[in-house]
Amino acid sequence: MNLQTLSNDTIVALATPQGIGAIGVIRLSGPAAISICESVFATKNLKKKTLNDKDSHTIHFGVIHDEDIILDEVLVSLFKAPHSYTSENTVEISCHGSGFIQQQVIQLFLKKGARMANQGEFTLRAFLNGKLDLSQAEAVADLISSNSATSHQVAMQQMRGGFSNQIKTLRQNLIDFASLIELELDFAEEDVEFADRSDLKNLVSTIQRIVQRLIDSFEVGNVIKNGIPVAIVGKPNAGKSTLLNVLLEEDRAIVSDIPGTTRDVIEDELNIDGVLFRIIDTAGIRETNDIIESIGVEKTYEQIKLSSIAIYLFDVHEITPNELTQIVKDIQPHLHNSQLILVANKIDKEDMAYTYREFEGFKDMLFVSAKENQGIDLLKKHLVHLFDNRTVNVTETIVTNARHVEALRHTNVALIKVLDGLNMNVTGDFLAMDIRTALHHLGEITGEISSDDLLANIFSRFCIGK
Repeated sequence: MNLQTLSNDTIVALATPQGIGAIGVIRLSGPAAISICESVFATKNLKKKTLNDKDSHTIHFGVIHDEDIILDEVLVSLFKAPHSYTSENTVEISCHGSGFIQQQVIQLFLKKGARMANQGEFTLRAFLNGKLDLSQAEAVADLISSNSATSHQVAMQQMRGGFSNQIKTLRQNLIDFASLIELELDFAEEDVEFADRSDLKNLVSTIQRIVQRLIDSFEVGNVIKNGIPVAIVGKPNAGKSTLLNVLLEEDRAIVSDIPGTTRDVIEDELNIDGVLFRIIDTAGIRETNDIIESIGVEKTYEQIKLSSIAIYLFDVHEITPNELTQIVKDIQPHLHNSQLILVANKIDKEDMAYTYREFEGFKDMLFVSAKENQGIDLLKKHLVHLFDNRTVNVTETIVTNARHVEALRHTNVALIKVLDGLNMNVTGDFLAMDIRTALHHLGEITGEISSDDLLANIFSRFCIGK
């Protein structure tokens, strides 16, 4: 990827989704964006309309024409450098949503000297021109793909610079001390010490604790971004597939009175009060000689281990409290970091009082009838409650990007080496080396240190028009 070529070209792309709709937006950005659009912009009677002399952030009505053929009536939004998303001259043409019209207009702009934008190239230019740092640019992609209130809020916080500002502050504090260490190396023969070692130790310890907290936040950030995995487990015919269907409000899984119907994992997403859950229906847990069903049971235990929440669903008429106690003991080793919810299914109004007394020793047990859609709202509220209890405040910095957490882990290793070196009174040159390593990895997050290959990889994941 040649960054110099990227910045000199004028690019064009459809900024709205493909398909027929009321409106489509075509975006031009680059040195010739305004002049290219102006060359084909006119009044209804094809009298030329000028754009170069118009103010930035203004909208103009007219037609796009190819010689004497009018392609469409449009609104042209004008953004003059540096007051645009990319910091370049940018024009956005709002045309009718016909795919044919959009392609005709784009082909006309290509004929006039623009080229098709690469994936994420508009945001890449915003980064290269200093409008966004790299972590903010990546948050743009997260914002576009956010599918819950929490993932949207976290992406907005990062795009507005919450995370990158914290990283920059940590990095600047390290740079200030590193410069003193480097100065010591210049005066090595005089045996002088410009950087107070106890102050440096306190600073590095503080930074290391913050970095570790950011690393720890990734577990929560990852489930916010991708959905909280919730495994529905239990014996065959306990009503797991029925519960999945009623939670999703659609017939996602086959429901049958025949035990062992579900042989594989079935998964779908559920948004409850702005929180995204990935609900996973699993094979029934029981001893079986059926090879295929036994594989399904093994996958069930794997899902329990991988899930954040495991719902153990049981037929309230088929299990005694003593049996349930033993089942919980058997499941515990597979839970890993999962939280277990016990849900008694197939309740009947006639024997509710007896059922409650029978299982009163189990804390926070929920009682539902999946078939009759009873108690399902309470189960949903409990899922959100468990999420609220295990997560941090979404207004705090939460790491959701795997690249960022990897860089933070490398930073953490370097900082620990600095602390070890300070405890062992190593010389300044060894301290400087580890501090430089920490600075390098922190700089990778915001893009202060980057490579063309890294940028190509990051922005290739964006949609074309962004």
